[in-house]
Amino acid sequence: MLGTQDLLIGLVLAAFFFGAKRLPEIARSLGQSMTEFKKGVSGAEADPTADVSTAKLPAAPSPPPASLACPACKTALEPDWVHCPRCGAAVTATTPPPTETR
Repeated sequence: MLGTQDLLIGLVLAAFFFGAKRLPEIARSLGQSMTEFKKGVSGAEADPTADVSTAKLPAAPSPPPASLACPACKTALEPDWVHCPRCGAAVTATTPPPTETR
């Protein structure tokens, strides 16, 4: 926990590094930033037009139809991929889909 002596030392060091003339400017800009942040947070909570139940959510983009699937794990692959990103199996464009055998 910070005590008064720690804060005093920090203020002296800040005055040394930034200069006594710049400290009020830095404090003012910090205060304005905090005020803007509080307005943004309270504005989002008190916004009457942002109703969660009636808000339209963007539709999830559907993946493009894959013409190629991994023979090992059946993950949809892009035509230019040579390895499956999920299992690492090598894939060629001429690989036929796997057939199930019992």
